[in-house]
Amino acid sequence: APADVVADGTRSGLRGRGGAGFPTAFKLEACRNAAGTTKFIVCNADEGDPGAFSDRYIMEHRPHSLLMGMILAGYVAGASWGVVYIRGEYPESIVRIRAAVEELQGAGLSGKDIFGSRFSFEFKVIAAQGAYICGEETALLSSIEGQRPEVRVRPPYPAVQGLFNQPTVVSNVE
Repeated sequence: APADVVADGTRSGLRGRGGAGFPTAFKLEACRNAAGTTKFIVCNADEGDPGAFSDRYIMEHRPHSLLMGMILAGYVAGASWGVVYIRGEYPESIVRIRAAVEELQGAGLSGKDIFGSRFSFEFKVIAAQGAYICGEETALLSSIEGQRPEVRVRPPYPAVQGLFNQPTVVSNVE
């Protein structure tokens, strides 16, 4: 059950791998409890730090792990959409993630009503335009919305009012 996963995540101390190291379970629970018609899981794969290639490695060699993690996060947070925002300078990563999305859909592991569970989770893959500021989660959300990527004032936090003003969990690839 989602509440059990949140409890396990809280006990484990699992934190995001971004600069803030924010508790993952807290984000998932906040999103789940937020009012909203549509909820999102956003993966920030716009790795902008020079010499950093851990995201690229995961996307190109373990794409299903990344996508399954997003599906599980979606289940826990009550989200039906996953957005993977990939650095445009990683064309092979974009190809591999899109192919893995198609494989999951073909196997019935993503899409509408997964295995008759009434849980649906769809993916959108976006090739980023190379703005370093998109490493900050609210700037990334603005970019996805087609706006200028600028940092938003908080609160409200993305888990309550994020992508398209809907509850959103943003996490990086790791």
